[in-house]
Amino acid sequence: MRTIKGPAIFLAQFASDTAPYHSLKDIAHWAADLGYKGVQIPSWDARLFDLARAADSKTYCDEVKGILAQSGVELTELSTHLQGQLVAVHPAYDHAFDGFAPVALHGNPTARQAWAVDQLKLAARASRNLGLTAHATFSGGLAWPFLYPWPQRPAGLIETAFDELARRWHPILDAFDEAGVDLCYEIHPGEDLHDGVTYEMFLERVGNHPRANLLYDPSHFVLQQLDYLDYIDIYHERIRMFHVKDAEFNPTGRQGVYSGFQPWVQRAGRFRSLGDGQVDFGGIFSKLSQYGFDGWAVLEWECCIKDSEQGAAEGAPFIANHIIQVASRAFDDFAASGVDQAMNYRILGL
Repeated sequence: MRTIKGPAIFLAQFASDTAPYHSLKDIAHWAADLGYKGVQIPSWDARLFDLARAADSKTYCDEVKGILAQSGVELTELSTHLQGQLVAVHPAYDHAFDGFAPVALHGNPTARQAWAVDQLKLAARASRNLGLTAHATFSGGLAWPFLYPWPQRPAGLIETAFDELARRWHPILDAFDEAGVDLCYEIHPGEDLHDGVTYEMFLERVGNHPRANLLYDPSHFVLQQLDYLDYIDIYHERIRMFHVKDAEFNPTGRQGVYSGFQPWVQRAGRFRSLGDGQVDFGGIFSKLSQYGFDGWAVLEWECCIKDSEQGAAEGAPFIANHIIQVASRAFDDFAASGVDQAMNYRILGL
């Protein structure tokens, strides 16, 4: 067994044009002052990071790590959630997702997808230059609009969608393999990879690619009413990243999983700050430790009630208190009898 690293924090929800969130140096100091030991960087935010430069310049990557080190934090991983989303977009969402791409690409889905693929390949090289071993992303979604089968789905529709999804991602996975970095899909509603079954459908189509791994975030499973502890038992060999995010699900006689198109604060399922929801983090940290996960425990703050500053301040000690320093010896070593192999044979009557 190995000990989980942390606490760390994903910077995407905090970066802004206002100090101290407007530069890598200042936001790193802010995170360190709150007790975080690592930061996860959104690769699309130019205020914090230059992805293209990192892909081509080891010197720039050393500068980034140096800035973080001066603040007392490490870089845990890079994220391409927004770019990954654009690898596969159903036409129904074209206008909504244009905002994730440069303005020059708006209204041009083909060019937008090509840009997204290039961004992922840049992220593979940048991760290698930074000495990282895992990377966070989304799968995108071609089949998501057909989640509920009404009207009846045409035969082969989902299979065709997943065939195409795999075709688009396979070269990207190969690029990450060449870089020696695991590509970790955040299993998430809105993505074609939104639960274990869909992940398995994808994994089969990419030939069980060794780099097609998982970012574990239990909050999305609470909202789907999926057993997030059993999920660890099933997929622990593929879990390479961990977002520590809380959630709650409170169904009523008026709404359930779909929540009637209501805003977040009025939904039956909603994300909460750490400790305010229903996630059994004691069980999660125990299972991940049991299976030898030694990656970072990274806070992803999303809450429709609590202010982000309070959520971030409470998050570091919450994670620190859940990290298990794994045992270096068996608890019952004191009662060891020192029996040798000859005695074992005698005990068994052999």
